[in-house]
Amino acid sequence: MATASVDAAARVANAAAAATTAASAPPTASGAEPAATAKPAAATAKPAATTKPAAATTKPAATARPAAATARPAATAAAKPGEHPVLEPPPWWKTLRAEPPTYIRLLLALGFIAALLLLWWYFTHGDQPEDRIVSPSKLPSPKEVFFSYGKVGQQKVHHTFSELLDRDLTGSIAATLLRVVKGMAWAALVGVTLGIVAGSFRAIAAALAPLLIFLRSVPMGALLPLTLVWFTQPEQQKAMFIFIAVVPFVFSDTLKAVSLVPQRYVETAETLGASRRQIIFKVLFPLALPDIMTSLRFQFGLALGYITLAEAVNASSGLGFMINNGQRIGLNEQTYLLLFVIAMIAFAIDYTLRILQRGLFPYRKDL
Repeated sequence: MATASVDAAARVANAAAAATTAASAPPTASGAEPAATAKPAAATAKPAATTKPAAATTKPAATARPAAATARPAATAAAKPGEHPVLEPPPWWKTLRAEPPTYIRLLLALGFIAALLLLWWYFTHGDQPEDRIVSPSKLPSPKEVFFSYGKVGQQKVHHTFSELLDRDLTGSIAATLLRVVKGMAWAALVGVTLGIVAGSFRAIAAALAPLLIFLRSVPMGALLPLTLVWFTQPEQQKAMFIFIAVVPFVFSDTLKAVSLVPQRYVETAETLGASRRQIIFKVLFPLALPDIMTSLRFQFGLALGYITLAEAVNASSGLGFMINNGQRIGLNEQTYLLLFVIAMIAFAIDYTLRILQRGLFPYRKDL
């Protein structure tokens, strides 16, 4: 009985202790503790967000775009050995001011000459004058000019190219060229010198402008009788006639060439301490020389045209003398043939001077 009562007392005591413990704790503490303990679990679960850097680390996959971009030059580099129409310039016939190849220029020139000869033949072919579009008295046929016979009075005369040679064609060519060279030499000496001085000092250009306009405007045929009065010697008269006819154009072209030299070259020379004389002879004149030579080349052809006018009066030789004699005796075919000879001489001189000019000034691609 005693042990039973002790056990019962112990149970009561334990139950009372448990009741006091439950009473002393907060009402929600027991239920919140598991949740609180769960929260750290959730908090520990949050570091799963650290997987975002892993996704962020996948972003550098965007660096694959430069790889694709670098692949494009590789494509163009691979296309370089073959055709690359994007980089190739367009053909010369599709480009303004493009220079065709040499053989194309030659073919075009020969084709144009052939077309002119064909038109000439078309308008003058026919055995009888009535069968022709143009009368033979105005324009003979190519056959009549180069390979034909004609009549002077009652005598049959052979007046092809060999006949011209028999009439001292080579001596006449030499006499004409000598007169042209003399006149051009004086025109180059005076015209280039005055043009450089006038281009360097614009006051001189203003003073010479009225004389220049007069000489460029007056008809050369009107000056021919005056040159016969001014210069009594026939050879001197013809050379000076060429000089008077050409020197205004040489002067104006030289003045323009000097004026087109960029001012920065003059300012650079002045900065380096160059004098006026040094600037003229070492800056202005060398830079203007290519254009001056171009002017002289063009004026040489002009002088060949003027010399035939001068040789028609008071002359005993020369191409102009032969043309005048041929017209007097009615050999129109010979006149046309002499015109071809003059054109061939002018072409040969121009071509020679152009080759010389390109050799002296290789940096000028426009010559």
